[in-house]
Amino acid sequence: MDTSADPGNDPFETGLPTIEGPTTRLRAFEARDREAVFELYRDRDAVRFGYAPKMETVEDADRLIDEIREIAKRREVFHWGVAETSTDAIIGHATLFEWKRSHRRAEIGYSIRRDRWGHGVGTEAVGVLLHFAFERLDLRRIEADVDPRNLASLRVLEKLGFVREGYARERWELAGEIQDGILFGLLRREWNRPHTARAESRGGDG
Repeated sequence: MDTSADPGNDPFETGLPTIEGPTTRLRAFEARDREAVFELYRDRDAVRFGYAPKMETVEDADRLIDEIREIAKRREVFHWGVAETSTDAIIGHATLFEWKRSHRRAEIGYSIRRDRWGHGVGTEAVGVLLHFAFERLDLRRIEADVDPRNLASLRVLEKLGFVREGYARERWELAGEIQDGILFGLLRREWNRPHTARAESRGGDG
């Protein structure tokens, strides 16, 4: 994270905040989420185009949860679980990283469990994160980098107003696979402020 600007009103002072949406919430991963985290990340197709830690046993999920909490404390990466409001069960993740305070920009990433695809969960979760980033962090620009084959993710970003800004060939090598990247950008002045987030609720211990 860029720390050159005055930190001021730090929303992460007491941990990773919980952000409420209409049917989903973004919250810190907890030890009780181990089984859900394992199910999310062991589906290699669901996380093929992004953050995909290796998952062979539920103990791998325990280690990942500990790692996520630690990097949040270091203000390096802010990695929320996407939970259903009705059950509080984890069904995905949403991440804010490369936060450059002096430039008021950051990058986002996300994934949703395969059995929730096609129900608008990803669009709502990303909308909740955008609301927090623009309104609470006062960002000016948000970026995303998506593999061109990830059609569902492309639709989510374009539905939320992101603009395609560039194409990077062979940008990534994930699990031995070479991947291209499409750079997306969304400016605060272009954002239509969809009502996808009700409020930031409480601090966590992310």
